[in-house]
Amino acid sequence: MTKLCLYFLLMTSCVVAQKDWTIADSENFQVELNKQYADPKESPLNSDDLKIFRTLDFFPINEKFAVEARFEKSKNEKAFKMKTSTTRLPEYIKYGELHFVLDGKELKLNVYQNVDLIKKAGFEDYLFLPFSDLTSGKESYIGGRYIDLRIPKSSTMILDFNTAYNPYCAYNHAYSCPLVPLENDLDVAIEAGVKKFHD
Repeated sequence: MTKLCLYFLLMTSCVVAQKDWTIADSENFQVELNKQYADPKESPLNSDDLKIFRTLDFFPINEKFAVEARFEKSKNEKAFKMKTSTTRLPEYIKYGELHFVLDGKELKLNVYQNVDLIKKAGFEDYLFLPFSDLTSGKESYIGGRYIDLRIPKSSTMILDFNTAYNPYCAYNHAYSCPLVPLENDLDVAIEAGVKKFHD
């Protein structure tokens, strides 16, 4: 999860939740993400990349990738250690599943909660969605991407792939990033959100 989304989750939200999607929601996400990456105090970029940074490379915002998803809460799940790009093993728990249709395919993604993070004020309802897709390793980062969500107040929510962002590891190997679980590898191309980083 980026520091930007930590901020958004405290102040507003990093997700379009329980309301109709508008292009402004995704545009605002891109603007704020670029601001963070341009800020030396917040940016994950190394010093050389930061000097020449102007903007992240995004797929064009597309309403097609702001899908209505049916939320199913998981039951009796046990915490597990999620693998990362380093030896760090943070504890997560599967909180639920998001079911949706894209390109005529019925798809499912698991959403997780970080056991430590949800103990912090303001993050009790934070959900972590890591995923990979057919663009991974091509147009987008090989290690997959993340979306930050809030627990929905109903059985449906808007899942906006236009707000998908790269792990910090995509920019700087000094970071330790959760790896996308195999069950969250989608057999479709998610041509939305942040593309891979070009030096």
